Amino acid sequence: MSYKRREFLQHLGFGALQLGIISAIPASTWAASLHFGQLPRSSPELQGMSAKNILDFTNAVEADKLNLHSLMILRQGKVVAEGWWAPYGPDMKHTLYSLSKSFTSTAIGLAVAEKKLTVEDKVLSFFPEDKPANVSANLAAMRVRDLLTMSTGHDKDATGAVRESKENNWVKAFLSLPVEHEPGSFFVYNSAATYMLSAIIQKLTGQTLVQYLTPRLFEPLGIDDADWEVDPNGINTGGWGLRVKTEDIAKFGQLYLQKGSWNGKRILPEAWVEEATRSHIMSKGGARKPEENDWLQGYGYQFWRCRNGAYRGDGAYGQYCIVLPKEDMVIAITSETGDMQGILDHVWNHILPAVKSTTVTTDNEVQAALQKKLSTLALPQTPGKPTADVAAKLTGKSFKIADNSLKITKASFEFAKGWCLFRLTDDKGEHLVVNGIGNWKIGLTDISPMPLKLVLTPVPNEQKSKIAGNGAWIDENTFEMTWRFIETAHYETVTCKFEADTVQIEFKKSLAILAKTKDPRPVLNGKMLT
Repeated sequence: MSYKRREFLQHLGFGALQLGIISAIPASTWAASLHFGQLPRSSPELQGMSAKNILDFTNAVEADKLNLHSLMILRQGKVVAEGWWAPYGPDMKHTLYSLSKSFTSTAIGLAVAEKKLTVEDKVLSFFPEDKPANVSANLAAMRVRDLLTMSTGHDKDATGAVRESKENNWVKAFLSLPVEHEPGSFFVYNSAATYMLSAIIQKLTGQTLVQYLTPRLFEPLGIDDADWEVDPNGINTGGWGLRVKTEDIAKFGQLYLQKGSWNGKRILPEAWVEEATRSHIMSKGGARKPEENDWLQGYGYQFWRCRNGAYRGDGAYGQYCIVLPKEDMVIAITSETGDMQGILDHVWNHILPAVKSTTVTTDNEVQAALQKKLSTLALPQTPGKPTADVAAKLTGKSFKIADNSLKITKASFEFAKGWCLFRLTDDKGEHLVVNGIGNWKIGLTDISPMPLKLVLTPVPNEQKSKIAGNGAWIDENTFEMTWRFIETAHYETVTCKFEADTVQIEFKKSLAILAKTKDPRPVLNGKMLT
């Protein structure tokens, strides 16, 4: 065994190699083997849907470059279509962003059923030790219900002020903010309000939100390995930060579609499901007029109402759990898009009309086309050539990096057929990323995904992240890598320009690419070590 191969094995470990092997299996086979015994599978036609419409949906979201990572469609309790855009896959968790809120709301529903609280309870009653010296009438009036419906009375989203407060106690920071409006009267989307729901659960039960939900929701639904980001005191963030798999999102939606019942067992009171998913207050958002806008259909208990009689949990950049009661359908989607309304438009234009009132005749040709499409979904790889003359001169060479705010001191490259091993050394040690050339290499890295995220809160005890690396020569002297942190929604490009004995390394995170802004990290300059 060559040194390079042995080093690859040692650094990535057997678990990462398993991922690499699994990623080569066609998606349809992979999904069937991994999900055996969970949600039942069927075909669109057997559940009264047109396969062509679903095929049209996948083609449309790709044509519009909406950057979906996964799709799962349930009809009548059965999965009729599922697909993951490589390098994402069914065994991987995915950051939910604000879709987490609907799970937090569910925890409150469970706690209400256990008579631990009511939605009319005052928020201050749970945190007497954290209340400000002067309590305003509006703060005193704020109820759990107002947290649930994003009508706390704050004039603007309190999340930034809470997270950036010098006070490590986020509860205290939240309660210290002015409450300009009467609670219950004024809608402002407010992730800090959801965080307070998580803090209430922990205060009442002595358990984190994820611990509380595990025996009550996750285990009955067969959701395992869920994790949730935390505040500085270990309280789950509530309004964001949950990671589960695509099928787990679909199960959650199916539980709500079934009005809180699962496999004949009552998980959540039916009355709570009805209350949580109806409109309590008029929502705000989006640039379109109301009849075309899925952000102006009303807001429930951490659920949005949609057009077409549907409701949803959703998260930034296109994390969706869409429930269509009339059609007996659930749609789970993960993505990284700047056009969330665009995804919903394609759902209404393609998937919704797929539901037919009469028996659907199977068109074998269309069904085969859909299966082929779903099993070969893939995001674009780094565009460019697989090799360049300069690669041989760079292999095994290290570059000393000039002083920089990232505290990176050294970088090196090893090129071989089909892959590139990239090393980076900083004040925490050496970090590796293996990049496929012409393919994705999936493994683990201890390079932090934190700079790529919208919110800089950590997953407890996460030392390594799953990563898919891919690279290509975009010109004779420039090698570009794409790193997808595949249990987040995000990726980054790392562009390395070589000239004589120097290198310039530039990082660009996907959120900066989406927003067409500059990445805040410095460009690194290095000189080859002799």
